[in-house]
Amino acid sequence: MGIRMKTTLEIDEGVMRRLKARAAEEGRTMSELVEVALRSLLGREEKAKPLPPLPAWDGGGWVADPADRQGLQDLLDAEDPLVQEMASWSKGV
Repeated sequence: MGIRMKTTLEIDEGVMRRLKARAAEEGRTMSELVEVALRSLLGREEKAKPLPPLPAWDGGGWVADPADRQGLQDLLDAEDPLVQEMASWSKGV
């Protein structure tokens, strides 16, 4: 489970007594119990962070009125190279 590190901590005497008793009851080491408690504490903090706000932008407004079907079709035709080429054929005849 990764690299282990030894460290020195100053722990209140009453807390240490309870830790030793709990470790003896559960048949675990004090280090195991402290690590579990720290993982729980640190895990809760990570979950409590608020999410950043979602990005917002201006869409630029309407290019064409969606209710105007002919205007919308004209706009799409004006940007379509095939439609433009076909329109030039009818003008040349």
